[in-house]
Amino acid sequence: MALTGPAQNPAYPAELLDTTMDQLRTLLAVHETGTALAAARQLGREQSSVQKQLDTMNRTFGALCGEALVLKRGRGKDVLFTATGEHLVELARSTLSAWSDGINDARRRLGRTLSVGSTRYTLGFLLDAVERVSDVYERRGVDLKVTHVRTGDLFARLQSKELDLVCGSIVVTEGQEDELDPYEIVEWRRSGLSILTNLPPQKLPGQAAEAADPAGTSDTAVTAGTVNASELPGLPLVVSAGGLIARFLTAWYGADFRKAMTIAAEIEAAHYGFELLRSGLVSGAMLVTRGIAEAAESGSLPEAGGLRRLDVIGDVGPRTEVLVGVFTRRGDRASYDAGHPLNLLWDALAKDNERWWLSR
Repeated sequence: MALTGPAQNPAYPAELLDTTMDQLRTLLAVHETGTALAAARQLGREQSSVQKQLDTMNRTFGALCGEALVLKRGRGKDVLFTATGEHLVELARSTLSAWSDGINDARRRLGRTLSVGSTRYTLGFLLDAVERVSDVYERRGVDLKVTHVRTGDLFARLQSKELDLVCGSIVVTEGQEDELDPYEIVEWRRSGLSILTNLPPQKLPGQAAEAADPAGTSDTAVTAGTVNASELPGLPLVVSAGGLIARFLTAWYGADFRKAMTIAAEIEAAHYGFELLRSGLVSGAMLVTRGIAEAAESGSLPEAGGLRRLDVIGDVGPRTEVLVGVFTRRGDRASYDAGHPLNLLWDALAKDNERWWLSR
């Protein structure tokens, strides 16, 4: 028996090699929208163009696989993807994603692009540092992308390589510090939680009420002292539905912390909680990070103005802190030279941190 060489038995069918990435994108668009017409609107094309590509792929892969990718179901109805069609949709998605990731990796390695993110309350720090490197970035043609990041998504977006650097906050719980190992970190500060409240002093726990109004005569919103975490269940609380605050409460009270607390309002965004308390619609205490409470007290967070601050003492559960800082994947900076855009921005942020500590 004669062996057939690569030239006589190519690894890839010619029909497969004729398939373009644009056709794969069209297949995904039809899958997402249901019809050629809807896909054409999504892609900004004529329906006839989309239909032609869909028909071509249907013939090509129907011949290669033995089953068409899509079946028409009559006017006005979504096309029906066969099992083969569903499988090839996933292949198309992974192919385009892999190519996109590969190109982004190449651009990142060469310093042509940098994707950074920040939470709302750390954006100012990031922008200050970006301003100091912007001239260099402009000369080199660096494509800088800045994205808003929620605290709960910070690590996920770094691990997925969607972002290269993030300024933000995470929760660090004693005994779980190994979750920080995959990251290089510049620590800006570590702190606990506070509450911002519109409750009168007499409705606060004893120690906090005495600190707020030792004589028991004032109704003004003055800064109080502290409240123990063990006293929080006795307060009507305004809490975030997820993210950093929920992680604190989980560390202190377990996954069913809501059963132990009195939840006056559950919110998605901090500013909504501030509005609830300042309007008087809700009487309660909103859990926030110490940094936000300090900003409210100093007047630099006007949307929280007029609310009383109490710092929370963590007297239950393991030691838990908010770590505010700069994060990147461990090993990335070391793989680039000192002039790489990631290292330039990192150094600017690190110097800002150093100047802040020296000024204290």
